[in-house]
Amino acid sequence: MRTTLDIDDYVLRRAKELAAQRGTTLTALIEEGLREVLVAAETRAPYRLDLDPVDGEILIDVAERRAMYDAFDEDSASGATADDQS
Repeated sequence: MRTTLDIDDYVLRRAKELAAQRGTTLTALIEEGLREVLVAAETRAPYRLDLDPVDGEILIDVAERRAMYDAFDEDSASGATADDQS
């Protein structure tokens, strides 16, 4: 299947150099990298950050950027500071 990608010039240049060093094609190198990322995503459990270690009330999945920002905004709005945590 053919597709078009916009790849940073520096990254593309390095990828072409690596493919040449390995004696393979750029396509094969990109496919290898994508396969590694996909396998890692399938085998890795999402990391959960407990923002309230005292009673475990608030759990945030750090992969959910919006949820983290919302939680931080709630703390800011309530006037909570890092000193309040100790």
